[in-house]
Amino acid sequence: MSLTIDRETVAKFDVPGPRYTSYPTAPVWSTDVNAAVYAEKLAAFGRSNKTLSLYIHIPFCQSLCTYCGCNVVIRKQDERFGDEYIEYLFREMELVHRAIGNRPRVRQLHWGGGTPTFLNESQIERLYKGTLKYFDVDPAGEIAIEIDPRTIDKSKVRKLRALGFNRVSMGVQDFSEDVQKEVNRWQPYPIVKEFNDWCRELKFASVNFDLIYGLPRQTPESFSATVEKVVALAPERVALYSFAYVPWLKRHQRKIDESLLPSADAKLDIFLRARERFLESGYQAIAMDHFALADDDLAKAFEAGTLYRNFMGYTVKPADEYIGLGVTSIGFLENTYAQNEKALPAYYAALDAGRLPVERGKVLTDDDRARRWAINSLMCRFRIDKRDFQKEFHADFDRYFQDEQAHIRRCVQDGLLRVENGSLEVCGPGKLFVRNVCMGFDHYLQQKDAPARFSRTV
Repeated sequence: MSLTIDRETVAKFDVPGPRYTSYPTAPVWSTDVNAAVYAEKLAAFGRSNKTLSLYIHIPFCQSLCTYCGCNVVIRKQDERFGDEYIEYLFREMELVHRAIGNRPRVRQLHWGGGTPTFLNESQIERLYKGTLKYFDVDPAGEIAIEIDPRTIDKSKVRKLRALGFNRVSMGVQDFSEDVQKEVNRWQPYPIVKEFNDWCRELKFASVNFDLIYGLPRQTPESFSATVEKVVALAPERVALYSFAYVPWLKRHQRKIDESLLPSADAKLDIFLRARERFLESGYQAIAMDHFALADDDLAKAFEAGTLYRNFMGYTVKPADEYIGLGVTSIGFLENTYAQNEKALPAYYAALDAGRLPVERGKVLTDDDRARRWAINSLMCRFRIDKRDFQKEFHADFDRYFQDEQAHIRRCVQDGLLRVENGSLEVCGPGKLFVRNVCMGFDHYLQQKDAPARFSRTV
């Protein structure tokens, strides 16, 4: 479905706001959640019959992309960095395993970064097989890895496939040489195509491309050329992320010349053109910024209303709980967020002291849970079913969110929402500005001492 947005609408909704990869959002977490609290949550999980998703963070990159919003550690290619880090990962796994009290079944395993393929083949094998000592990874589950195509060769791809990895996510961002030079990520199209060809030859179940719009020197025309190349390579999934320009949080983004960034109008035009081209090419729009071929699991989950959103974006959620391992990694279990130490020395020091390296987190209140449910429903399904809310929380939706009724009415008047058959439905421009809709349900954002600045919604 084609969407057209006028400049007045862009100006009205182009405000700072969270991306809602979590609720409550990370800025309101605190050190009240520490190693002792997390150990209790792990033990409670161990006494349950819940299933598990496992995320392992590999922080290393050989160079820093100036757009990057991830938590990375820049290191020259030297195996000693990977060897040391893997040893500490095993220490953390041992502590987690001991707290859980058993070897839990893992339905979904994901290696992210940083650059997981910073590790060499023997390190990759050692980490994967070492993980199996502590976790029962389902070989029929989703076993995914993020890959920088500049750090891979065919032998390493074969190794990943032989170990059991069945899904890959590739950082592409933009094929324009002008853009690549500006963001310090020189990545010629031929190496991406070659890697994509290897994945097809080795029969990976799914390939995802990450793209970013809003980068310096991007134009609607230049990014359309990138999209044409992506369509020709036909990945099963595409994540089309808005560039989060937050130089007050990410100091290296100050290297970007702000005058080279596309205007809000141009940025939205870049997204709308890309969206329309993907839809024309057989992709289904998945919630806010993902696309998938109709027969992909992500598209099926969106249609079935079982899509989930976490710190990796939109995903199929095959498990009940989520544990993160590694520096800065985040987990969510027993209604509690827990984030590890964000600096490598602090992460190592905690494990040297024999304690879980948790730095902060948030135990959800009943109100947090209700608002998280509402925000996730909007972000992942573009709708809130008031009857489902009643079943989940034994409360009337309109009465519970009485203070939010004025916000809901404004969203209806602005054409972002419609109310019908006991549900709120995101419609029209609301599908692009769903973050703005969600912000009205965010209790913490309404407080006078709201703790952080966010990237803009356009």
